[in-house]
Amino acid sequence: MSSLRIDFPVDFVFGAAAASFQIEGAKSEDGKGLSIWDTFCDQPEAISDKSTGETACDHYHRYPEDIKLLKELGIDSYRLSVSWPRIIPGGDGEVNKKGLAFYSKLIDALLAAGISPIITLYHWDLPQKLEDEGGWVNRQTAYAFAKFAEICFKTFSDRITSWITLNEPFCSAYLGYGIGIHAPGISNMQSMFNAVHHLNLAHGLALGAFRKGKYSGKIGTTLNLGLPKPASDAPEDILAADRAADNQSRMYLHPLLGKGYPKRYLEAYPEVQLPIKDGDMKCIAGKLDFLGINYYSESTAAFNQEHPEQYRIVETDYPKTAMGWDITPDGLFRLLEWTHSECGNLPLIITENGSAWNETLLITKNGEKSVNDPNRIAYLQNHLDICKKAVQAGIPLKGYFAWSFIDNFEWAHGYTKRFGLIYCDFENLERTPKSSYYYYQKFLLS
Repeated sequence: MSSLRIDFPVDFVFGAAAASFQIEGAKSEDGKGLSIWDTFCDQPEAISDKSTGETACDHYHRYPEDIKLLKELGIDSYRLSVSWPRIIPGGDGEVNKKGLAFYSKLIDALLAAGISPIITLYHWDLPQKLEDEGGWVNRQTAYAFAKFAEICFKTFSDRITSWITLNEPFCSAYLGYGIGIHAPGISNMQSMFNAVHHLNLAHGLALGAFRKGKYSGKIGTTLNLGLPKPASDAPEDILAADRAADNQSRMYLHPLLGKGYPKRYLEAYPEVQLPIKDGDMKCIAGKLDFLGINYYSESTAAFNQEHPEQYRIVETDYPKTAMGWDITPDGLFRLLEWTHSECGNLPLIITENGSAWNETLLITKNGEKSVNDPNRIAYLQNHLDICKKAVQAGIPLKGYFAWSFIDNFEWAHGYTKRFGLIYCDFENLERTPKSSYYYYQKFLLS
């Protein structure tokens, strides 16, 4: 039998999530500066459909309509991100008051609708001016981020009770600086190592500023932890899967917990070094109030002697989403168990979970519009069942956020992949709730 909301503790938080660059649009409006994603979109072949985030879902202008839909959905909380270049166009220095005013209006409107906002301070849209000075390869970016974070704390902490410093630093470092398929499009191992450490340092500095300022509320971060499954019971495959977790999880989680960087991973790349300075690791290991986990899929790893880390990700016969990702709800339980064993009683929150599908907007003769997405409903249902199982197993899971509340700009995939509970027609920007929206609504009202 499928889970119902009443199967969860009364204080368990249910929500939906989105990110600034993916939905806002208004690329240069009201003093906003350019981000690395604005620049990346202009590179030939960078985005699969050659689109940009210039308009996206136009949430910047249509947020009252979106909040109405979120209220009708019945969520407790909405996870949003603030655009660093909208608030500080140059990344460091002068503050754009119109940028702060926009988020202030958005927060007030959410609260008026009975929805508690959770703010993610960095969801990948680094100001381009900072990238021109080295971006996350440059240590100074971490200090600029801490200043930006403090401006947000000072401005919004009277209304925001939960903060997330970074979203998926693995993607920012590995995809952006390691293999170059995300902004800023750099492919260099030393650049990636610098970015890993400076992102971790940025988190620590922002966390320290929050504690020093004695702001009310809670603060954590969000990681897309990867815990690949071994391709077989062979010892070499079991070791390969564990080694894969070094890069995907331990490089980001262990420093936060005061365990340092995984030595085994660093030894695989002796030609590059982490730019650690005195005091950095203590700064990074500041006390977390919670850990956000983004989960979509579990990969499978096998031994590969040719790879520096001696593993490879292998294809499986699991059913897949439109992203080509395995549908593996049981992997979420394994990941939550592992994270709980690593973090002790630190509260955990699923800050993103969802799936992309190829779906069609149906229009009746009367002009009524609908989208039927049974695969997404099944995906949500199965993962919510796992969340219930985790809570019953004593794992300190405190919340679940569906990704995404609306179809949006899906990074290097442009507008070709739809994750939303709400269909966005990117021609006229009309919103149409999908059948999954009504499934989640019914779940939340149960």
